[in-house]
Amino acid sequence: MVRRCGFKPVLGRLGIRLTDDEIEGQLATLAGWERADTKIHKVFAFDDFVAAFAFMGRVAELAEARGHHPEWFNVYNTVEVWLTTHDARGLTARDFDLAAAIEEVV
Repeated sequence: MVRRCGFKPVLGRLGIRLTDDEIEGQLATLAGWERADTKIHKVFAFDDFVAAFAFMGRVAELAEARGHHPEWFNVYNTVEVWLTTHDARGLTARDFDLAAAIEEVV
């Protein structure tokens, strides 16, 4: 069972593109996450490749349960995660919900 995180989406806005003010407000709650146009991203560093790959497995389970999947890039002990909602052509509550969940499994 996947537990939802502390992010509190605006009711009914999970698939609706957020305003700049809403995006900035949510980013303020996520340490290390940055906005890049229509995406948010963060680079995670681990002790080694096995730890990085295990993290990716945990995130994959979270993403699959939510039906919302990251764009990511892995090189040895680092994993770069990018989130956006392609259907909305921008950032939605779904991105921040997944980012908050990812923070719980680091």
